[in-house]
Amino acid sequence: MFCRNCGGEVPPQAVFCPRCGISILTGLSFCPNCGAQVGSQADVCLKCGARLPKPETHRVSTKSRLATTLLALFLGAFGAHRFYVGKVGTAIVMLMLGLVGFLILLTIWLSPIGLAFMVAVGIWAFVDFILSLVGRFEDDSGLTIEKW
Repeated sequence: MFCRNCGGEVPPQAVFCPRCGISILTGLSFCPNCGAQVGSQADVCLKCGARLPKPETHRVSTKSRLATTLLALFLGAFGAHRFYVGKVGTAIVMLMLGLVGFLILLTIWLSPIGLAFMVAVGIWAFVDFILSLVGRFEDDSGLTIEKW
């Protein structure tokens, strides 16, 4: 098999070209069957007659946009939506900041430090909510969560 971007030989199980590092379905310049140069709009390789695959399109996450949006709205200050989409590291940071801010607010009434923690996490959760609402939030693999 050959890379459609650079024409270099690619092992059959590879997802990315070892020569150029791009996804093997991304390019439009070379035949994946024989490695011959082809036109970007070609459907068939003129050298070997193989059908040319269409380039890789935008991939979408399997996670639910509705669930992500609702979790960000109601439990966003605790990072629940980030746990749901697999962003565990940032979810733990949100959870810790939210809990620390909440505990400081409980022990020292209206402490500026506690308020700062809560406001920061609130803004972060609100931004995530808006991104999820408009379909621009991504899961841990970098795939956009678009399906309701």
